[in-house]
Amino acid sequence: MSGGEELLRSRGLRVTRPRLAVLDVLSGGGHLEVEEITRQVRERLDSVSTQAVYDVLGALSRAGLSRRIEPAGSPARYEARAGDNHHHVVCRGCGEIADVDCAVGAAPCLDPSSADGFEVDEAEVTFWGLCPGCQARRSADE
Repeated sequence: MSGGEELLRSRGLRVTRPRLAVLDVLSGGGHLEVEEITRQVRERLDSVSTQAVYDVLGALSRAGLSRRIEPAGSPARYEARAGDNHHHVVCRGCGEIADVDCAVGAAPCLDPSSADGFEVDEAEVTFWGLCPGCQARRSADE
């Protein structure tokens, strides 16, 4: 039995070829749009619909095997790194996304001053800036 099969079964999911293929694509790392995931899954399987990939991503996200992020102004992206409350930094120039481990030290923005009765169990933070490549291009243009 493969690692993907064990992972799916451990979360109560049926093992299917599309699920295994999507897990394989996500295990390659990155923050991928559905179109890119679908393209890579189609390289592994004879055929799969975009809707089937959406369905698999939904099941994997609900099971905690993938994470959906949606930075403002960007399409949804998916990643395999889930369940560790990490954050993201997004480049305002090219849209590149990188992981940022959980904030350490004093982080008052992670403790809301008022949660209107909600019991807060997680904070999702998106940092914005310019990646090294866009910084270099900006410096070259100046």
